Amino acid sequence: MSGFGLTIEELEPGAVRFALRGELDLAHAYTFDEELRAVETTRPACVVIDLRQLTFLDSCGLARLLAARRRARRLGHRLVLVRGSAAVQRLFAMTAVDEAFEMVNDLPVALTR
Repeated sequence: MSGFGLTIEELEPGAVRFALRGELDLAHAYTFDEELRAVETTRPACVVIDLRQLTFLDSCGLARLLAARRRARRLGHRLVLVRGSAAVQRLFAMTAVDEAFEMVNDLPVALTR
């Protein structure tokens, strides 16, 4: 078990990056969700969730990402995911939700669109 880590940083005014590390699973999904909700109260224009260092994602983690997508639409901010490892992307593809998200390969592209 590799655990879970989360770094939150302001990329530029109105843009916040969540860098996830390790495993986003049942044990950690709601911690991530609470941190994301706290940032959403500041009304950022763009939230970037960086999955590049995520080694594992289960259905609970995926459910929290889908909830974040619903909130982004409701609150009116942009939600961008930076693609993760092959294992993480496989879960997106297997569950057919990969098309539901705006996904990019690296961080600069996420902010210049």
